[in-house]
Amino acid sequence: MSAIDRPPARPAPVTAPPRPWRPVWRAIVLRCVLVPVIVLAPLIALPPSADHRFNVYANGARYLTRPWELAAEAFRSVPQYLNLGNFRPLGRMVEWALDTVTFALTDLLGLPANVSLRLVSSASAVVLTLATVVLAESVLSRGRAFAGPPSLVAAVLPFAVGGSFVAAGRTSTTVLFGGLYFLTAALVLLVAAAAARTVGRIRLGPRLGGLAVLTGAVLAGFNEMAWLALPLAVFAVLIRARTVLALRWREIGTGAGARFTGLLWAGFLPVAIPVRMIIARRCAAGTCYSGSDVAPAGTLGALPNRLTSWVPPLMWQRASEGPYGHTVGPALLVALIALLLLVRRFWRDLPRCDTPDRRQALALAATGLAVLVPAATMGALNEQMQHLAAAGWWGLGWRDSALAGAGGTLLTVALLTAVCARDRLSGRAHRRGTLAGVLLLVVIAAVSTSANRDYRAGVASEKPAYVHDRVAQEIVDFDRSVAGDGRRCTLRDQFRASLPRDRRTGYPAEMRRFDQAVNQATYRLAHRPFCTRAPS
Repeated sequence: MSAIDRPPARPAPVTAPPRPWRPVWRAIVLRCVLVPVIVLAPLIALPPSADHRFNVYANGARYLTRPWELAAEAFRSVPQYLNLGNFRPLGRMVEWALDTVTFALTDLLGLPANVSLRLVSSASAVVLTLATVVLAESVLSRGRAFAGPPSLVAAVLPFAVGGSFVAAGRTSTTVLFGGLYFLTAALVLLVAAAAARTVGRIRLGPRLGGLAVLTGAVLAGFNEMAWLALPLAVFAVLIRARTVLALRWREIGTGAGARFTGLLWAGFLPVAIPVRMIIARRCAAGTCYSGSDVAPAGTLGALPNRLTSWVPPLMWQRASEGPYGHTVGPALLVALIALLLLVRRFWRDLPRCDTPDRRQALALAATGLAVLVPAATMGALNEQMQHLAAAGWWGLGWRDSALAGAGGTLLTVALLTAVCARDRLSGRAHRRGTLAGVLLLVVIAAVSTSANRDYRAGVASEKPAYVHDRVAQEIVDFDRSVAGDGRRCTLRDQFRASLPRDRRTGYPAEMRRFDQAVNQATYRLAHRPFCTRAPS
């Protein structure tokens, strides 16, 4: 065949360029899942406390088959909650939805409600860990985030964030309302990450602008901790624009990042200002819920306490105060082995991660401060926290713990990044220094796991906790016999005996709330009352 008659050669197939960083990203996501689960595993059977003793049953049973009533009831109850100095309709929707998911796990899998509750809380902690990585990567990226190799910061952060999930007292978010406040902190970080990613864009666009206004209004109706997304978004834009991308002030002021944050405030203020005015009027009369009140006069005195409340050794002290506190125990060894298995994959992926330079390390530290300081200030504004700070309760958890922990871990990893910077050390010394830092974070996370074990053992030894643990078991394993009814009525009597002495007679509000909650649960699961001797 001549050259003229020969058919033209087929063009070479176009192949996508290799992307060796994708397995690295998958390993980072896996660590974001496994590290929080390992640290929180000792709390899986922690007995419910405070409002969790009732809300999981009452809200879960009510909305399990009628979830559409969540929104209607949340907004219908706004006047009632405003009279108590509380707003948060969207936050209540999320809280009730989490109660419903918890009860659904109990119904579907036959798990006691306390176990289902901790599973939901652990899943929310995973979301917060992922959100922390997303914020760091969004601020530090000089190009399109997540379109290339991950930064070393993203690879290290899961170990640091996991170590902050310590049961530092009964008011810690790791113990009480973990699902709600972990998700609230994740929302704050993700809004700031979205703002940071708009930096450098030529135009914002009407769709993204409308979304910014809507997001601002949503934050105003969520809860007070969610309000911190507004200042954090401003700082995230400034930090990325000035420190990472080195933009001029004029470019920042006229850029898409400034417009995005301005529209956030435009959606937020028309809702937040009148609500806070109403709440301030209610609190001035002394009739509002204490958690919604603020006491500016004592803020500076409590601020150092709240700024350090995320430090793991201080939190270990609070978690291990019970009679069963012995932090160096078998739980530490088991957690250490499980976490070291993850370090092996980290060491293998280390050469494929981008190492931040000094400007990026500075940006990460600034971002950590921008998260930590507002969260700690929010905690220091609370009068109850001010009294506890004055009494010397260092490391005690509260509603600010989830967000303060994320900010503190960003600061910790920024320090590690600065110390082990590649431009200061040789390649081998950089890798070894980074590994040493990660191993230190792993030890901290392992000790946090053991401290959580101590907290659970201490709480489980208390009689009220035992009662609610048994109540959860009796509800899920409902015994229809006379003996089963007798056991449940005995638990009801033990609950009454656990109340303060002046509230044991008659039919006090706590007793009425207990009966309503457990009866809703047992009627939903077994179509029977919890105790036949209780008032119908």
